[in-house]
Amino acid sequence: MTGILDKERIIAGPGFNRWLVPPAALAIHLCIGMAYGFSVFWLPLSKALGVKEAIKCGTDVGFFAELFTTTCDWKISTLGWMYTLFFVLLGTSAATWGGWLERAGPRKAGVVAAFCWCGGMLFSALGIYLHQFWMMILGSGIIGGIGLGLGYISPVSTLIKWFPDRRGMATGMAIMGFGGGAMIGSPLAADLMKYFATSSNVGVTQTFIVMGLVYFVFMMCGAFGYRIPETGWKPAGWTPPARVSNTMITQRHVHVSKVWGIPQFWLIWMVLCMNVSAGIGVIGMASPMLQEVFGGSLIGVGKKFGELDKTQLTAIATVAAGFTALLSLFNIGGRFFWASLSDKLGRKMTYVVFFVLGGALYFGMPGSAATGSVVLFVGAVCIILSMYGGGFATAPAYLADIFGTQMVGAIHGRLLTAWATAGILGPVVVNYMREYQLGLGIPREQVYNQTMYILSGMLVVGLICNLMVRPLADKWFMTDAELADEKRLAHEKVAAAEVQRGGGVLGSSAVAVNPAFVMMAWLAVGIPLAWGVYRTMQSVGKFFQ
Repeated sequence: MTGILDKERIIAGPGFNRWLVPPAALAIHLCIGMAYGFSVFWLPLSKALGVKEAIKCGTDVGFFAELFTTTCDWKISTLGWMYTLFFVLLGTSAATWGGWLERAGPRKAGVVAAFCWCGGMLFSALGIYLHQFWMMILGSGIIGGIGLGLGYISPVSTLIKWFPDRRGMATGMAIMGFGGGAMIGSPLAADLMKYFATSSNVGVTQTFIVMGLVYFVFMMCGAFGYRIPETGWKPAGWTPPARVSNTMITQRHVHVSKVWGIPQFWLIWMVLCMNVSAGIGVIGMASPMLQEVFGGSLIGVGKKFGELDKTQLTAIATVAAGFTALLSLFNIGGRFFWASLSDKLGRKMTYVVFFVLGGALYFGMPGSAATGSVVLFVGAVCIILSMYGGGFATAPAYLADIFGTQMVGAIHGRLLTAWATAGILGPVVVNYMREYQLGLGIPREQVYNQTMYILSGMLVVGLICNLMVRPLADKWFMTDAELADEKRLAHEKVAAAEVQRGGGVLGSSAVAVNPAFVMMAWLAVGIPLAWGVYRTMQSVGKFFQ
């Protein structure tokens, strides 16, 4: 079994079609992307014992007591710690095991990710059945979080090596899948819980089991679909850009062990952290923000949020849910659009657009709210969220340009600690500023104004850091001897083989992959994604109604 997972066993042979690698990456990312959609479980889990109404814990039951209690239901605020754990563990595990991934190969990392993510869900299912929250924390939060990190970075280095001519587009396709995971998983989970629910059971345990098993099949298929090119492979007819024509794209390589000491790494770290902090803060408050800012005008009623009755509050909550679904589409679409565009604009210029345009939109949002223009306000948030997703998808290609491709997956893993930081920083700024403003007696429709200016300032910081990024000095790159040694440790062929078989142009002795097989691979991930878009569009329709 170990031999099947070895990196030497997944070097692509003659006739391999590089377009088989993106659907393999998507198969994994669409599964682990459900981390974004775990909030669909919070409400049912908050009444797992009471079913109809939650059995509330006494005032003497604190957080640690909730981990082990079997007599009362968990609070939604307690369940929310799962979400925090996901992204903290994603960043830390990617940083910790990124170097191992480069040497072990994407298949072995993908298999480990499948066992961690899906095994964590099954262990959590047992925890729900026994009503032991510590088992959910350990299962999905910690073990699943490790699977998230490994699964997230598993295809990065491989895709960049298969698509040196379109680095941004290649990573954009995979990371788009991570954004799309919740779009499939959330409605699927809702349907399954409805199917399994009874008068004495909310149906979450069975839903976790079914989804864990389905995800395991998809993730294993994705892991076994990974192939890596031979050393020196390049697409037919493509010539690497000369250093003199584009000094921001290096042809050399940096070892992952050196990146903590390189100023450019920390500049890009700040670039990602500021972009994600600003975007994730808005994502977390998108629904209440729209409701509180525009109130009754969302349903044609001339009343502020605090003046609405229960029926009207329910109506605007439905509109806000459609708004949140709309944002998920822009988040996903932006990952592919902006990452692909970065192949034309360059990575540095793409981030300049993110920060200049994003900063202007944040700064202008209070004015849009003051004039009562829902269209301008929603349009600004949609564009901002597209750039939030685009920032994730463009980052791996940016790293490959600056640090080379040999260990880009491991370096990307360390960069994701910026995401873990932003996952705490962004929501804290938005939530605490909102509470502070409310405490000062500021009307609800104005409590987000100062927050928008702060987020705009974050993007200014990101812009300055991005403008300071320069090509690396020679001292940071591996020597030829160090590179050869790293290739040996990574189980690669040291001798370059200029094999021209990209884009379907094969040698006369090659055996081409059947195009029908490539199409089937894309359909396997495309059909679930299309179903997720369809279900999301149904929710978006409620917003436009």
